[in-house]
Amino acid sequence: MPDTLAVALVQMNSQDDPEANLAAALSGIDHAAESGARLVTLPEVWTYLGPDSGNVDAAVPVPGPLTDVLAKRARDHGIYLHAGSILEQIPGENRTYNTTIVFDPTGEIIATYRKIHLFDVDLESDTSYRESATVKAGDEVVTFDLDGIRVGLAICYDLRFPELFRILALRGAQAIILPAAFALATGKDHWETLIRARAIENGLFMIAPGQVGVHPPGLRCYGRSMVVDPWGLVIAQASDVPQVLATTLDFSLVERVRGQVPSLANRQPERYHWPEPVEVS
Repeated sequence: MPDTLAVALVQMNSQDDPEANLAAALSGIDHAAESGARLVTLPEVWTYLGPDSGNVDAAVPVPGPLTDVLAKRARDHGIYLHAGSILEQIPGENRTYNTTIVFDPTGEIIATYRKIHLFDVDLESDTSYRESATVKAGDEVVTFDLDGIRVGLAICYDLRFPELFRILALRGAQAIILPAAFALATGKDHWETLIRARAIENGLFMIAPGQVGVHPPGLRCYGRSMVVDPWGLVIAQASDVPQVLATTLDFSLVERVRGQVPSLANRQPERYHWPEPVEVS
């Protein structure tokens, strides 16, 4: 396993034009690869970010023509490409999956994760959102190996469910990639706090590429893509415009932090009992 890993996060302002979004993503990938990144990451739903009524039409098959294009980019640059998340067609369904796909430097798909926790919320600003109306939840926890480094996968709203991140850590994850289109209303107060908490709790790196700015029909994403180290320090953060954010992870820090604060080793699973479900408002 290498001691360090050069990573780059492509922060985007996707719209409801899949062709323009693809062009922007490929340009970002090229820029990221030219910076020397071994791992390049994209944000959530970068292929289409617009009215929910367009989700099904914008969905693509996996594998399919889009994944072929991304595989070639990974192969041409010799990089690991974490393709954020895309809307994946489900044959016979009027919903899609919100799906992460990871390519290795030969262009092979080495991991596929479908978002488990769907963003169904009612905010105080009278803003409601029902991701489950057009997206079907996945049911599998996923990790993959990157040059001997175990990496976990999550997407956006998953961030609020620490159980998922603990499972990924217990499966050996030393880093977790979280593509997002985090709403401005919640992002300004919760984004950084939650990412740092997940890093601290599990003694691992959090890599979080996001969407930024205004998207049809007037949605606003927080941006501030970031990388947080196992101690909970923000080691790289994007500004409020589309850009490529590059940094280097030192994985010796994972072992050092987990040795100093051994919260994973000090778990007491035999004493934990899930309570009977209660109605939660």
